[in-house]
Amino acid sequence: MTISRRGLLGAALGATVLGTAARADTHAVSNNISSFAMQDWRDHFPNLGRATIVADTTSRALHFWSADGADYRIFPTSVPISDELTKRGFTEIVRKKVGPSWTPTASQMERYPDWKPIGPGPENPLGTHAMYLSWPAYIIHGTHDTRKIGRRSSDGCIGLFNENIAQLFELCPVGTQVRVI
Repeated sequence: MTISRRGLLGAALGATVLGTAARADTHAVSNNISSFAMQDWRDHFPNLGRATIVADTTSRALHFWSADGADYRIFPTSVPISDELTKRGFTEIVRKKVGPSWTPTASQMERYPDWKPIGPGPENPLGTHAMYLSWPAYIIHGTHDTRKIGRRSSDGCIGLFNENIAQLFELCPVGTQVRVI
């Protein structure tokens, strides 16, 4: 079965891909999302493990597969603002938090010395949920600023609409394997 870009984008907006729900948020976003490139977990991992995520920084999409492969979903994302801030490779989810607090990294403090930690709430750049990766300071998280989704806008993290990260948070156990490409 061949899926066109238009078909895949339609799938990301709530249609069905290969008989599996692929839901993405339907916020009105103009000029943000480039195009979703279809991924196959077999191109990245020998098995599905507890669950599998491939975060594609080029197409700005996160692909999720359940442990049995029956559930495949695609979510639009924000990605790092530059290649220097983009860590690529294999990692895993090591911790999850509802209502995360945010603390600026050392490099952010060098650039923005007036930044202060922010607790949970609408001003928090991590949104409503965070899934921490084994790489220090790299997180898959939500955002209250929906303009960021579909853009190069982060300092290294992968951001999703709050509604989508809440859904993904429930699907991904600690130990979910992740590849950022």
